[in-house]
Amino acid sequence: MTDVPEPGSEPGPELREPDLPRTMKVRRKALRTGWTTGTCASAAAKAAAEALRTGRPVEVVEVALPSGRRITFATQRCELLSPDRAEAVVVKDAGDDPDVTHGAHVTATVTRRADPGLELDGGIGVGVVTRPGLGLEPGGPAINPVPRAMIAQAVGEAADVGAEGLRVVISVPEGEKMARKTTNARLGILGGISILGTTGVVRPFSTASWRASVEQAVSVMAAQGEDTLVLCTGGRTEKGAMARHPDLPGVCFVEVGDFTGAALRRAVEYGLTRVVFVGMAGKLTKLAAGVLMTHYTRSKVSTELLGEITRAVGGAEELAREVDAANTGRHAYELWEGAGLLGGAGTELCRRVADVLTRFTGGAVQAEVAMVDFTGRRVVASHPRRP
Repeated sequence: MTDVPEPGSEPGPELREPDLPRTMKVRRKALRTGWTTGTCASAAAKAAAEALRTGRPVEVVEVALPSGRRITFATQRCELLSPDRAEAVVVKDAGDDPDVTHGAHVTATVTRRADPGLELDGGIGVGVVTRPGLGLEPGGPAINPVPRAMIAQAVGEAADVGAEGLRVVISVPEGEKMARKTTNARLGILGGISILGTTGVVRPFSTASWRASVEQAVSVMAAQGEDTLVLCTGGRTEKGAMARHPDLPGVCFVEVGDFTGAALRRAVEYGLTRVVFVGMAGKLTKLAAGVLMTHYTRSKVSTELLGEITRAVGGAEELAREVDAANTGRHAYELWEGAGLLGGAGTELCRRVADVLTRFTGGAVQAEVAMVDFTGRRVVASHPRRP
């Protein structure tokens, strides 16, 4: 029989965090880009400001992106509501990105005011910030800094706000309903969506937006003074994690998706020392192999690693060979389960993941890892072990 190293004695894998391609997979034609809510808000605001200045509705308006590139938008509606008030609507086109705000009617209402300068506020369907950690004042509208600057520039091109004061209110009908499909409520953004965007452009199946949302969620959690970050790979694993940690508030739970590395870096920035990772067999296998960005286009489940784990915990060689040749991580899981080895092999898999997460942070974070079944509700193994 071949000697097998004791669990924990083998050297750790090389740590890798591959980047994603611009699109998730190769297609015959390029995916279509779209525009952020921030860009649409700036276009609507400029159209309304120009209509107020000229006394005529505006059908087409041009605005600048942060890069300096200029984009032309058609307004869906633009009208003078009174001599001192105008309103314009730009319909958001998210391109080929599966964005919950695609088709949103981003509306800007511009009103003259006595004091010079620009006042910006949120209306119906734009969320209100209720917690620190978002880079925005609690009590104010969830309009991020880059969109604020874009709106100010766009309105400044249409009107002399230094001489004539203007109040701009951005609203999104149905925005509160759209926000239910986002993590806004957990982040403390209530009553609607956020007006977002750092480049003004929505990249199809954008990884940047998800990565940014993960990093933002960690920032908000840290700003609440919480010290335990729970990373979940998706909605099912999050339910299992919440059942396992009922003492923790919702803000501690972050759907990390494929961006474990990004979440850990942000955790280290805030001095967090306890991270819990909850996942299923496939994602845990990728992490155990040292891969910190786990999208399928950049990594695959190493069933050979699972075969190695099978041997490491004393599984029969015949079983180990079956696991080596398994079709998927789930198949390997089922082989372990059928052989009565799920607890031991699952615990060793979790231990290896915990080692990778701790090494990735240079020892700054002590990681706890739990593996759930494929319902996401039942924890089948963990490291360190818990009752």
